[in-house]
Amino acid sequence: MHRSIALLIACVLLLLTLAPGAAQPASPLNLDSFIRADRLGIAHISSIDTPQSEERYEHALSLGAGWNRWPLYWDRVETRPDRFDWSAYDALVESDLEYGLRLDVILLGSPAFHRDDEQIAGLQEAIFADQTDTPAPGKTINPDNPWAVFVQAAVSRYMPGGDLAQAVDWPRGQGVRVWEIWNEPDYATFWGGTVSEYARLLKVAYLVIHSVDPEATVMVGGLLYPTRGNFLAQVLSIFNDDPAPEDHNWYMDAVALHNYGDSWRSGWLTLVVRQTLIEYGLERPIWITETGVPIWDDYPGPMWTKDDPQSRELLATADQQAAFVVQSAAYAWAEGAQVIIYHQLYDDCGNQPPGTDFAPSANNLCRPGEICAGDVFGIYRNPDNAICFSRHPEPDTARPVASAYALLADVFGTASFSRRGIIDDVREDGAALVTFSRPATHERIVVIWNTLEEPLELSLPAEDEQATLFTVSGERQLTATDEAYTLRLPAAEMPRQRFLQSRVPVDIGGMPVILVEKVGSDDAWDRLAYETFESTERPANAATPVPASQMSEDRIDELTATSPTGVVFYSLEHARLRDLPGTEGTNVIATLRPRETVPVVGRLEDGSWLQVIYEGRPLWVAEFLGDVLGDLQTTPVIVFEEEAEPES
Repeated sequence: MHRSIALLIACVLLLLTLAPGAAQPASPLNLDSFIRADRLGIAHISSIDTPQSEERYEHALSLGAGWNRWPLYWDRVETRPDRFDWSAYDALVESDLEYGLRLDVILLGSPAFHRDDEQIAGLQEAIFADQTDTPAPGKTINPDNPWAVFVQAAVSRYMPGGDLAQAVDWPRGQGVRVWEIWNEPDYATFWGGTVSEYARLLKVAYLVIHSVDPEATVMVGGLLYPTRGNFLAQVLSIFNDDPAPEDHNWYMDAVALHNYGDSWRSGWLTLVVRQTLIEYGLERPIWITETGVPIWDDYPGPMWTKDDPQSRELLATADQQAAFVVQSAAYAWAEGAQVIIYHQLYDDCGNQPPGTDFAPSANNLCRPGEICAGDVFGIYRNPDNAICFSRHPEPDTARPVASAYALLADVFGTASFSRRGIIDDVREDGAALVTFSRPATHERIVVIWNTLEEPLELSLPAEDEQATLFTVSGERQLTATDEAYTLRLPAAEMPRQRFLQSRVPVDIGGMPVILVEKVGSDDAWDRLAYETFESTERPANAATPVPASQMSEDRIDELTATSPTGVVFYSLEHARLRDLPGTEGTNVIATLRPRETVPVVGRLEDGSWLQVIYEGRPLWVAEFLGDVLGDLQTTPVIVFEEEAEPES
């Protein structure tokens, strides 16, 4: 069939699926039978580009998803100046809410008639009609700022008690409350403007949204961090120059980020965002609104790369994809992420145009200029009536990642758990452990996986006589022997040594298991609650909240031999290096990555700050951000004399 004819037919089929009448579910499921986890979601359960079918909702809900994320495109609503057509999105919002999902709606895109080259026209105009950016009751939006007009229209329509809620008589409180402002604004593919222009976009959206719905959450669009630049820090620096950013919550209620391929990076980026906020005296919820890894060993992926690992180093196997979703969540929650949204429910069309399709055998017949592979993120394979990639021999079936996602929901979606966790993933035995607490039941939750290429038998010290072990295959009871549990962990397929320059983006261990156990001892519980940030009261002899390095003596001797004093600082955090000790009135010169080492050449008398040598320059680091290897007492004490008071 001619390519243009195939594309036309695909578009017609797409339009039929978007008809408002077709979008309404005929018989909603028994919603009380599903978990709907508070801190887990799935992207594109539905959207205006995918069918809003009961089968899709049932798949997502059966896995435990509580959130759906999709884009609301400005240019697909305002098709002519000042003419808004909400029909497709009305059907979508009604359908999602009918199935009990909460929504993270992304506001992005701009009509061609509201653009000035690469810029959104009128964005710098005053927000309100009185030619100010100062919100107040009763103020109207400046019609010369089309972005502000669109944002107000979208929120007014879909907020609880808004236009659509009144039209269809929604229950009180039902509607859209979370608005994500753009997608990956630090990535040129999505945002072609400057950092300053995005800061303006966010500020306008924040002030407009809160003037319409004070209870809304306005979230910084998911940051990809594709470079070493810290986009969030640049935005905050711009807001810092505002007369009083604190009067409007620094124009953000939450921050979103994205991470693909490397499970550890989900935690690291959460930490980067959290510490960037701390630098400005802020604390905000952090969401991961996209995370996943594409696979190569299932249609429509590039299965022909089976014997060519170098051509698929950014991809994973289906089993690795399953392991990734658990490891990524564990790392992210441990560093303080609130909600994690997996990308995505089905393969759909990925980044390929509508109508892209080929038989699985075409994977071996890839000709120049042809599209013969697609993005394979889906928890489910596309059905045989899909617009793209419809020829899987087992259509509409679950991949292994479905069981992994359900495992997360079973353990973490049924009751609240700690805001942070304890990461212990640099162990000589090859195991990685991330531990959380569950205050309501005084339980510990330990996510455990193997980073080695061979199976691992792990002896885990017990807190009680019995524990429940959750796996992708189900759950079973464990009994402690000699005050320990014996766990057999499957091997990792493609382990990569973390923190080395040669590592590739895929860094995924074996399939995790999750142990849940009652902590009977009051002292043990107090320590766990403190280390997972569920208690601010430091118990006597509490262990440090950051896991020890657990290095061998030979490795310690090797590192300390490189220092002129025989003492080395081993970073366990994203540790800032400053020109002087302390945080007040000092400048951040550089930052150590976790597990990076620098020689220690001096210290304050109390040992709270250490002088280290970094790239030939003496700088200062807070001692609590890492381990000190060697005898710190042998390093010289550096005294700073206070400046004399000027004579009156």
